[in-house]
Amino acid sequence: MADDKSHTTCCIVGGGPAGVMLGYLLARAGVQVTVLEKHADFFRDFRGDTVHPSTLEVMYELGLLDDFLKLPHQQLSTVSGVFGDYAFKAADFRHLPTHCKFVALMPQWDFLDFLSGKAKQFPSFELRLQHEAVDLINVYGRIAGVRAQTPTGSADISADLVIGCDGRHSITRQAAGLEVIERGVPIDVLWFRISRTTNDPEQLLGNFNYGRALVLINRNEYFQAGLLIRKGSFEEMKAQGLEGFRETIRKIAPYLGDRVEELKDWDQIKLLSVQINRLLRWYRPGLLCIGDAAHAMSPAGGVGINLAIQDAVATANLLTDSLLEGSVTESTLALVQRRREFPTVVTQQLQVFAHKGLAAIFDNTGPAHAPWQLRVAASIPGIQRLTARTIGMGVRPEHIKGARPSPERKAACIRSIVVGVGVAAAVLAVSLIGRRRRLYSTT
Repeated sequence: MADDKSHTTCCIVGGGPAGVMLGYLLARAGVQVTVLEKHADFFRDFRGDTVHPSTLEVMYELGLLDDFLKLPHQQLSTVSGVFGDYAFKAADFRHLPTHCKFVALMPQWDFLDFLSGKAKQFPSFELRLQHEAVDLINVYGRIAGVRAQTPTGSADISADLVIGCDGRHSITRQAAGLEVIERGVPIDVLWFRISRTTNDPEQLLGNFNYGRALVLINRNEYFQAGLLIRKGSFEEMKAQGLEGFRETIRKIAPYLGDRVEELKDWDQIKLLSVQINRLLRWYRPGLLCIGDAAHAMSPAGGVGINLAIQDAVATANLLTDSLLEGSVTESTLALVQRRREFPTVVTQQLQVFAHKGLAAIFDNTGPAHAPWQLRVAASIPGIQRLTARTIGMGVRPEHIKGARPSPERKAACIRSIVVGVGVAAAVLAVSLIGRRRRLYSTT
């Protein structure tokens, strides 16, 4: 028996970007909502820290942007990288049809603290920290609430609707028995911190050399660094010793110099086992999953947090009226999956394609030389704008219900689509040329 019992209209499991944004949006509309977060606060390192233009546009439409940008952050208007000795620009956000033409680099805990603080201004919003969901309450085949464990005992929260926003290791989707479609991923990521100086280059996309890829995210005084490795190879790397790891980092980014000596223990290095998967069905009676709980994303492009925010916006747009009326049905929940599944599938397919290119890097452990395809692609007019739109805006970005796009933004969207079609055709042509060259070289 639970020590504590309560009822809410919507119980959201997980206080990440999807859960907190959805809680804010529903409470803003007057829906009674309870968000359950298993930790005592939002402070966890090595989480997605890239707030993309699509999310910043949502903040603008909510009237929160000015306050949000007062928080400490860095602004990234272009993304560059280095492949061996070849420097290239991958994305240019300065031409996006948004109010913020940059990616904001901000610790995720600051984002969540800010948004949950704003949500608490609504009387229908409740955030329960240290409430870890351990099971779902099932009544005659319908999910009717959540059973949580707290420091003072168990708690049962009954709800008209439960929404799982509890990440790639989702308890809600496991307890509901929802089927997961897995996509093979050839990489893992090792996250760690290393100090930064004002003379360091800003290359969010990273450095590609010696069979490795190193991503450096500017956090002002230090880098949040990510080293891409073959999936399942971390234990082998540890067996070779920490000095070998430090030497790998030094070889890829020589300007880091003696700063690699800051890595003194393997405990400073965290393994992210990369996954790409999605649920075959995102819902069942009384339950909906969104964000990573519905579709785990790779860190490629840093799009996970922003896709989760888009899910939350779409969910609020489609379900608010039904929640207020007490009329949420399976067909209503299906609308969310129908709306968000296409952007998810396209984004995941792009990530799978990117992973194939990243996996090829591991084959050459010596000094890297940029392939001709990269050099040609980087020289295509408009390619950096297309990449920026794909990363910064995503596929079919969502907008707050009632927020009207300006005529300028509509015109810019049409222009970018036209440019995108042309660039996509050019990229396809380059790919076909490369395929024909390989074919003739083997005959």
